[in-house]
Amino acid sequence: MTTGEIRDGHSRLKIVMAFAIVYVVWGSTFFFIHKALAGFSPFLLGAVRFSTAGLLMLVWCYFKGYRIFHRSTILHAGLMGLLLLYIDNGIIIWVEQFMPSGLVAIMSASAAIWFIVLDKPNWKANFGNLPVIIGLFMGFFGVVMLFGDRLAQALDASQQQANIVGMSLLLLGTLAWTIGSLYSKYYGKSKNSESGDGLVGTAWQMFIAGAAFTLTAASRGEIASFRFDMVPASAWWAIAYLIGMGSILAYSSYIWLLQIRPATEVSTHTYVNPIVAVMLGAWFAHETVSYSQLIALLVILGSVFLINWDAYNLSALFTRRRSRYARLRESARTRAKIRASLPAPSGTPSMGKTLPS
Repeated sequence: MTTGEIRDGHSRLKIVMAFAIVYVVWGSTFFFIHKALAGFSPFLLGAVRFSTAGLLMLVWCYFKGYRIFHRSTILHAGLMGLLLLYIDNGIIIWVEQFMPSGLVAIMSASAAIWFIVLDKPNWKANFGNLPVIIGLFMGFFGVVMLFGDRLAQALDASQQQANIVGMSLLLLGTLAWTIGSLYSKYYGKSKNSESGDGLVGTAWQMFIAGAAFTLTAASRGEIASFRFDMVPASAWWAIAYLIGMGSILAYSSYIWLLQIRPATEVSTHTYVNPIVAVMLGAWFAHETVSYSQLIALLVILGSVFLINWDAYNLSALFTRRRSRYARLRESARTRAKIRASLPAPSGTPSMGKTLPS
C-alpha cells in the first residue's frame, strides 16, 4: 500500500478496524480457549478450529472465483500455517492446561521484542528509532506488572518444574510466531500473484495447520476418545467463536496488516491482548482489577503509543511546532531590534541622561 493509499480515508479506516479486531478479538481468545478446553482435548481443539475455518474460507474463495489450487501459494501457506498456527497456537493451547493464563500472556508478549530483533530489513529503522525501543520494553514491563501477582504464584516451588517447561515451550512458540510472521510479510506472496491470493493463502494456512492438528490428535488418541455428549454447550459456543472471530476474522486481519504496516507496529497486539483478557476476567469471572493493574494498563497503552510514534506522524508534528516557535521567537527578536533602533520621540528623555532638577 502506498503512502497515498494509507492517507486515504477509507484505507485508514480499514487499517484502524483491522487493528481493533486483532487487539480485541485475539485478546478474548485466551478466555474462550479455556472455555473450549472444558469439552475438547488440546490438539482436537486446534484440529476442529483451524480445519473448519480454513475449509469455510476455501469454499468462500471458490465461489468468489479465486484460484484455489496454486502450487506456490499452497507451499508458502503451508510453512506459515505450521509456524504461526500449529507450533505457536498449539503450544499456547497445550500449556494453558497447567499454566496460569497470565504467565502465558507474559511469555506471548515477548514476541514483540523478537520482532525488532529478527526483522533484519528494518534493523536500521528499528534500532535507530528511540520511541520504538522504549515502547517495546515498556510494553513488556507493563505486561509483567499486569500479571505480577499471578507471576509470583506461577513461580511457586511446587509448580516450578512444570512452569519452566511451559515457559520454554512458549519461548519456542513466540520465535515460531515471529519467524512465520516475518516470512509472511517478506516472502508470503507468490511472484505471479492474482486477485484473492491473500485470502486463499490465509485459508490454506488454517486448513494445513488444521490437518497437522488432526494428525497429532489422532496419534494421541484424542479423536477416538472424544464424545459429543460430554461437551458442554459453553464449549461449543467457545469453539464457534474461535472459528468465526478468532480465526476467520482476526487472523485474516493480522495477515493483511503484515503486508501493509511495519511488523513492529503490528506486533503491538501482544501487549494489548492481555488488557482485553483482564477486562473479560473482570466482567465475566468477577475478577478484581487492582490499582497496580490499572497503572500497568496505562503503561501498556503508552508503549503502544510510542511504538506507533511514526505512524501517528508525531515527529513531524513536534518538528512543525518547534519550527513555529522558532519563527515566533525570531519575529519577536526582530521587532525588538527595530524598536531599539528607532529614535526616541520628542520630549522623551534618553536612556542614561539625568533629568533636569
